[in-house]
Amino acid sequence: MKKAELVFIPTPGISHLVSTVEVAKQLVHRDERLSIIFLIMKLRSDPKVDRLIDSVSTACNRIQFIHLSKLEPDPNQPNNSFISLIESQRPIVKEEVSRLVSRSESIPGSPTLAGFVLDMFCTSMIDVANEFGAPSYIFLTSSAASLGLQFYVQALCDEHKVDPTEFKGSDTELVMPCLKNPLPAKLLPSSMLTKEGLPILIIPARRFRETKGIMVNTFEELESHAINSFSNGNTPPVYPVGPMLNLNRDGDRDVESDEFKGIRQWLDDQPPSSVVYLCFGSRGSFGVDQVKEIACGLEQSGHRFLWSLRQPPPKEMGLGVEIKMDYRKEMNSDGNDDIVGAGEIERGVRCLMELDNEKRERLKEMSGKSRKALESGGTSSTWLGRFIQDVVDHQP
Repeated sequence: MKKAELVFIPTPGISHLVSTVEVAKQLVHRDERLSIIFLIMKLRSDPKVDRLIDSVSTACNRIQFIHLSKLEPDPNQPNNSFISLIESQRPIVKEEVSRLVSRSESIPGSPTLAGFVLDMFCTSMIDVANEFGAPSYIFLTSSAASLGLQFYVQALCDEHKVDPTEFKGSDTELVMPCLKNPLPAKLLPSSMLTKEGLPILIIPARRFRETKGIMVNTFEELESHAINSFSNGNTPPVYPVGPMLNLNRDGDRDVESDEFKGIRQWLDDQPPSSVVYLCFGSRGSFGVDQVKEIACGLEQSGHRFLWSLRQPPPKEMGLGVEIKMDYRKEMNSDGNDDIVGAGEIERGVRCLMELDNEKRERLKEMSGKSRKALESGGTSSTWLGRFIQDVVDHQP
């Protein structure tokens, strides 16, 4: 195999970039013929992104980063969405890739373009890959089950002409290949039950089907049922290559802060497996009423907890997402569809923390399997090898 270069296009911001960089590091470590170019889009200056890039650039010369022009919303279109901003970068991405291809053709021994690896929100860049005759792959930072759910709902819309938004409040049970048990339709993610949110999920799923494969940040032992559901050939190949974690905290100065050290020391002082950790993503937030209910429920449970509570992010470009719990009225004592009461949260925490020994042993066993998955001979390591082989086979 001649030297091959993959172009990675992550979504702007630190949250998806961390795991995407980790999978890139694994790929170049596995095969010395591979090199990777990251095309970095920026919505705003982010010191965490800059520090991560500096750290990785110093440590590995086969991973390079190119900063694209800063994303600027069109002042004449105040409702510019996050996805629209990414789509607007296609001409710039095409220009940068043209330079890379020209360089490869002019310098003997340079790696040749082998494909694009795209974030789940960057599927519009498939069009750019097609212009260069290069295959596209997806790196999905969420679970295999969520991927299966996207494909299922997309197929409902496109193949069976069903409108999922009509399931709101419905007791219909949906049988999905990616899930072991039927799912009540009314418990679909709330974004799938609105006219505004549905396209954000099904449009990427349509484009996923155009790719040569999808890497997922999960591991086979954790989601064996969901992963096996993709073996029928109705979707591109799915590669469970996780967990991709930046355990060394490359470029993260937060670990040096007094606040972080204090939290770590507090955790070290607690009994093993005695702390509930709550975190709902870098862009998710709750309304004030729900925050109060969570706080009361945690306090009433009597268990130690660590809660990463975020201020609502900026609303511009549609990046702020208020989380609504996927419980419904009959599961909530106060009758409010959007709020889970403190009593329900208290019961959930007690159930989680007061598991019998058998279940705790199963959790401990799965934790061990997650660490072994990326070791030599582990399941994720094997899937990474398969992905590399497929990249070789599809190289233009």
